[in-house]
Order: sequence, then structure tokens, then C-alpha cells
Amino acid sequence: MPSFRGGFSKVTSLCRDLEIPTGELMSNSSFNPYEMAQKQFDHAADLLDLDSGTRALLRIPSKEFHFSIPVRMDDGTVKVFQGFRIQHNDARGPCKGGIRFHPLETADTVRALSMWMTWKCAVVDIPLGGGKGGIICDPHHLSMLEQERLCRGYIRQLAKNVGPLEDVPAPDMMTNGQHMLWMLDEFETIRGQKLPGFITGKPVGSGGSLGRTEATGYGVVYTLREALIEKGIDIKSTKAAVQGFGNVAKYAVDLYTKLGGKVICVACWDNQDKKSYSFRRMSGVDRVELEKITDKFGTIDKEKAKAIGYEILPGDAWLEQDVDILIPAATENQINADTVGKIRPSVKIIAEGANGPTTPEADEVIKQKGIFVIPDFLANAGGVTCSYFEQVQCNMNFFWEKDEVLEKLDKKMTSAFHAVSNLARERGLYMREAAYIIAVDRVAKAAKARGWV
Repeated sequence: MPSFRGGFSKVTSLCRDLEIPTGELMSNSSFNPYEMAQKQFDHAADLLDLDSGTRALLRIPSKEFHFSIPVRMDDGTVKVFQGFRIQHNDARGPCKGGIRFHPLETADTVRALSMWMTWKCAVVDIPLGGGKGGIICDPHHLSMLEQERLCRGYIRQLAKNVGPLEDVPAPDMMTNGQHMLWMLDEFETIRGQKLPGFITGKPVGSGGSLGRTEATGYGVVYTLREALIEKGIDIKSTKAAVQGFGNVAKYAVDLYTKLGGKVICVACWDNQDKKSYSFRRMSGVDRVELEKITDKFGTIDKEKAKAIGYEILPGDAWLEQDVDILIPAATENQINADTVGKIRPSVKIIAEGANGPTTPEADEVIKQKGIFVIPDFLANAGGVTCSYFEQVQCNMNFFWEKDEVLEKLDKKMTSAFHAVSNLARERGLYMREAAYIIAVDRVAKAAKARGWV
């Protein structure tokens, strides 16, 4: 397999051209999410005493697709975008994973995310494997017509290698239901069939599931609720700080506050200033109120926020708040060796809404601090779980009411949390270790049962 370790420097150069600073998203250019994912897997493999063949199979993706996507721009020129689809493992079922549009996308990021998707599906025990996709682009600078051409071009490159029984995509960072619907239309046009189960995260009324919008954020809070109950802490007595104000963060804030908790700080990217800010209000963050002053790119209007009582702080201030709970729900590498020391002694729980927000180096410090961590691929598995529900509903051509979807989601997330928590207590393990042991063991057993190793 070719090395892509130089990929970050290429993307850094691209971001300079687009005037997008990389420092806000990644702490330093040496961070490699794929190496981090492999390091986490290696530790789990050691704990499970996996044989060398199984380790070799599960440590790398089973298939990778790298391709160019020529797009006719609105001004008549042709621009070529780089796309990826990486399938990590399908021993337990079709691959499942989102598609990101991001100027910082790299093959190694997609590799890591595909691996984490495998463990995510396994830890909540749904019959799917892990995959992930991405396109190096910045949709902020693309018209809707250009985005549609890009979506259709992406599917044209992949149509022979994805499908409802092979690999099922979904939205991810900077993609949404409209993008998925364009991709579905292109796929069905190529295949000459109606195949709504091919892709999830579609708009309701066009094959989408009720509850899917809330699912990831709500799933984070379902696991957080169980952790607080387990620790004998009343959620109504707790405060939280959240990184992010995208779909995951917004609905985590929504449900957490409905259950009686108080969010005092959220941090998010400002597309105008090309940096992030934290918005703090000690009386509590109001999700609906902030949404009203947030533009379509997720930028909160600072002046309007000040007018309704928010302090505007540096982007990393969310991590320094005197709260009980931290919810990183933005991107990778946010709690690392350089930032973990900012966490206040008051913090009791970290619920990872983002993929890979905490590095192994930071994990060691968190263990020493005695902070309870709900690991990413458990905490944020609500999205893929509800995507699985959407796939099932599409394939049956029978759709459930929202309450039924959320009830099933709550049951799945609660069951998965307790399986991990019980194992962690029984064997004296860190929660991330317990989650990995359950997930990797399930995938390893499936691969062995198929005779692959």
C-alpha cells in the first residue's frame, strides 16, 4: 500500500491557498489519525491476545478507492477534485460510513474513520462493517450546482463498488441530506433501479428516517445519562461545555438541557474570521436562541451573541471551563498532549461526540485525573445506529414514527453502554479499552467464522 504521509502537507498548502488556517483544526502537522487508530487497535489486540493473521487483517483497510472527479464549474472551467472511499472491514455486514467534504481531507483521515466505523458498528452490535469517504473540497466556495455535479461525479467513480448490500454511505462533515439525495439519484440512474437503501441520511419524505437528525447528539446524551446514573450524579446538578455547534453538538445540547443539565459554553468555527470562538453564558446556552443567529455555514454572529449575554472567548476556552462534563463534538485531535492540561479538576466525565477527539497521550493524563470517558465510537454511535434503522425501513418500504425510532435508539445505546461499562468494572479497564475489546472481538470472531483467518 502506498504511503500518504505527505498528504497533510499537500492539504496544508491547499488550505493556505483557500486562506483556511490548519491550526484551528489540528494541533500540529505531525498528527496522523490513522496512526492513532492503529495504535488503539494494537493495544486492544494485545489485550485480546489476537493471533498475527487476525491482527494483520484488521489493522488495515480491506479495499481503497482513490480517484479524480472532474467538475464543470459555473464559469465554464473544469476543476479536478480528489476523492476517496475506503472500506475497512465487512465481516459483519455491508460497510457503512459517511462522506466528508473538507479542504483538510487526507487518505489517512479516511482510513482512520473507516476503521473507527468498524468498531462503532460492532460495539452497538448492528450487522454492518466500516467504511468512509471524502472529497478534498471546501463547499463554502462552491455553488449548489457545482456541489451537485461533484456529488454525481463521486458516485460515477464508485457505482460498481458500493450499494445497499456492499457499502452504504451517509452524510458527514459538511455534507447533508441534499447531497445524499443527489448521490442516490445518480446511483439509481446508473443501476436502472430504485435502491433507496443504498444511502442514508436522506431527507424525510425522500427515504429518510424520522429522528436521524437528532440521532448522533441524542445518542451521546443517552450514554451520558447512563454514566451519570451509574455514578449516582443527578443530571440536574451538572454543567457542561461543548466543542462544536454542528448537528451532533446542537442536539447533544438540546437533549442534555431537556434532561435538566446546563450547558454554559459552546465553541465553534467562524467561517468569516477563519478561526474558532467559544460562546459562554453562565446562565446557560439556549440551542434554539443560538441557532437563530447562526448562518448556513455554522458561524454564530458574535455581535448578536454579545447582545443576548454571551461572552466571546478564544476557541479553546471551552476546555478550560469549571464544569462537570466536557463534550468534544467537533473534530479529531482536540484533547491532546498540549491541551489536556487545561482540563479543570471539576470535570468528572468526557463524552466524545466527535471521532478521535482524544489522543492516546492525552488518554494517559485523563486516566491519572480519574475522569470517566465515554469513548467516541460508543458515544457517537447513535448516528450509524439510526442510519441502520433508515436502511432497514427503506428496504422494507415501511417507515416508523419518530418516537419509535428514538425509543429503539435509546435501547441500543443504553445496552451498548452497559456492556462496555460492566466489562470495564469487571476487569478494571479504562472505558476505551473495554469498548475496543468488545468491538474488536466481535469483528475478529466474524472473520474467523468466515474462514478468513
